[in-house]
Amino acid sequence: MKLKKKDLLGASDPYVKLKLTEDKLTSKKTTVKRKNLNPEWNEEYEMIVKDPDTQALELHVYDWEQVGKHDKMGMNVVPLKELTPEEPKVMTLDLLKNMDLNDAQNEKLRGQIVVELTYKPFKEDEIPKSFDESKTLQKAPDTTPDGGGVLMVIVHEAQDVEGKHHTNPYVTVLFRGEKKRTKHVKKNRDPRWEEDFSFVLDEPPVNDKLHVEVLSSSSRIGLLHPKETLGYIDINISDVVNNKRINERYHLIDSKNGRIQIEMQWRTK
Repeated sequence: MKLKKKDLLGASDPYVKLKLTEDKLTSKKTTVKRKNLNPEWNEEYEMIVKDPDTQALELHVYDWEQVGKHDKMGMNVVPLKELTPEEPKVMTLDLLKNMDLNDAQNEKLRGQIVVELTYKPFKEDEIPKSFDESKTLQKAPDTTPDGGGVLMVIVHEAQDVEGKHHTNPYVTVLFRGEKKRTKHVKKNRDPRWEEDFSFVLDEPPVNDKLHVEVLSSSSRIGLLHPKETLGYIDINISDVVNNKRINERYHLIDSKNGRIQIEMQWRTK
């Protein structure tokens, strides 16, 4: 509510990034609300909490830009220990520049954000699915180096991707300088690829990132923009080694509402 205008011309295009502190997982990102200083999302996100006593939820509001960096509109943090298990809590938070209590800029009004949070502790039989599914994971081939394994990346599908000049999406997966790509899906904003790529590694990839980009290309001759990017994500993959499998939908950066579903598996002998 009452967001401060970031653009000189017109209103802002806000979206929210959600992240748990002390967590290497990629941030969750809401859709972008165009030209709206009082946006309503009503979107729901689930995040796995490792330690409710020390972790906090970070909320960052940004103004989406077609070109260049997205402007920060404000942020706030909610320590999870403030939540009573199983009890939904609705909070209205002032948006701040940062969490430094001595920063005079935090006295400036930046607007507010309303969130409803519910912390649900796992019961004994409710271990997260990603841990559970790993029991049926395929083994890596015998030729895999000892102490290493195979990182499988499965590109499932995307939704709401759109190009300025054409939308014939394909995906590139870049890992440690090695690039792989899916086939094209012509004229489709909700493409399905269901393609998998494997990277054989000497050691678990605990400090690596995976760069996934959705692109569109046109074979029309004489076109000024034969290739364009429809959005990208960078995924920290340390959690794949711990959980053995992660299957998530990610909001694409530099895309209005595009999302992509990527599954990763860490297979050992």
